[in-house]
Amino acid sequence: MACLIFFMQCGFAFLEAGSVRSKNTTNILIKNLLDVCIGAVAYWAVGYAFAFGPGNALLGHRYFFFENMPSSLYSHWFFHFVFAATATTIVSGAMAERTEFGAYLIYSCIITGFIYPIVSHWAWSAEGWLGAGPGQEGITYQDFAGSGVVHMVGGMAALVGAAMVGPRHGRFDKDGQAVTIYGHTVPLAALGGFILFFGFFAFNGGSQASISQPGDGEVVAISIVNTIISGGHGALVAMLIKKLGFNGQWSLLITLNGGLTGMVAICAGCNALAPWGAAIVGVVSGVVYVVWSYAVCKLKIDDPLDAVAVHLGGGLWGVFSVPIFRFGEGVVFTWSQDAFVALGWNALGALVIMAWTGVLTTILFGTMRIFGILRVSPEIEAKGLDIAKHGESAYPLSSYGHGWSSEADLIEVKVRGADNNGNLNESPTASSSKGSPASSERDIRKESSISGVLPVQVFQLQPKEQELPVEEVDNKNSDAK
Repeated sequence: MACLIFFMQCGFAFLEAGSVRSKNTTNILIKNLLDVCIGAVAYWAVGYAFAFGPGNALLGHRYFFFENMPSSLYSHWFFHFVFAATATTIVSGAMAERTEFGAYLIYSCIITGFIYPIVSHWAWSAEGWLGAGPGQEGITYQDFAGSGVVHMVGGMAALVGAAMVGPRHGRFDKDGQAVTIYGHTVPLAALGGFILFFGFFAFNGGSQASISQPGDGEVVAISIVNTIISGGHGALVAMLIKKLGFNGQWSLLITLNGGLTGMVAICAGCNALAPWGAAIVGVVSGVVYVVWSYAVCKLKIDDPLDAVAVHLGGGLWGVFSVPIFRFGEGVVFTWSQDAFVALGWNALGALVIMAWTGVLTTILFGTMRIFGILRVSPEIEAKGLDIAKHGESAYPLSSYGHGWSSEADLIEVKVRGADNNGNLNESPTASSSKGSPASSERDIRKESSISGVLPVQVFQLQPKEQELPVEEVDNKNSDAK
């Protein structure tokens, strides 16, 4: 399951690459690659020790560099490493197209190695204070697959980072109105979204962390079922809101983000909600996504991926949804003191996660901003980060060459006329515009016309009963120019 979750990095890479301009594609792809490379090093060195090493209620302090860590925990380390990488990769999308690469390296290490591990220790380790609950029997912090632990951490860091680095040039006009900056390839973004949908089944179902004990199969199954039910409702609601309340169009990207928001929100309670509860979570998620996206834009915060709306908005709603709709125990079932205490404890958990992440990332990004290492120069931003920072254009112009040595090397097509079936035959001879011998013989058959293809232009030659003289082809070439 962890290997499938690891594949979500491919989904994030495609989604982010498709959502930025072509001149910044290499930059965003190397960041997604390094999320797992830096994450592996940082989580091995210190992150896992802070998260799950023996310690106290606040943090672990053993297993640094796997020091004295039993080999039976290796699979546990890998599973939580891919979660840590997911939390970190959320940030790069929100800060895309204007962040210094060195700044990325710094914040990636700190989020993966310290900020995220401390939160996961509070909520998921045996000693963490948040997971232990308020001391009332049966009440604990409910977050099965990380709506708060993973997505709120990544979403809050994305919000602070995007606010600190500032909007891209041209994102808001002189009157403060938002100007849409389109990504360069919708198909790539859509493919990334499909991969993320697929990965969420492992993200949520795999959080059971066992398949061999009685009842494991049922928990995994309901987790996966609830994931697609919530995601499907989130996608449909977001799509309809966009259609009915905005410009009357069926938006692919809005639909995609609405679905992701639904899957983020159900992470917290995918194992504990009935499918009808997951449907309600998904419906509200679609609304949550649209509202958060609108609010972030109104605050003049530029988030190219809508990562804040999807992960912080969806994660926050997910943390609240569990104690409300938990099957048989939630507020809507019992309306009891225990149910409201559980709701309050989850609300406290959400508040603490936001405060911890927000304060530390404000210090982190604020310090880099003070020292002038957070954002690239206006010239580099305008020309793109790919060549300036990496020397590798994602789409080099040289790769689009046509193979002709010069524009003088023309192909002249002489057409004899159509046969009874409407097919056209090329004359067995063809000469260049300079009168040189024919370079090749061709047998081109088409139903209505035939094209003579030049290095930089294409024009149509209409079929005639006689061959076209060379001069007529030259005239057509001049007209095309």
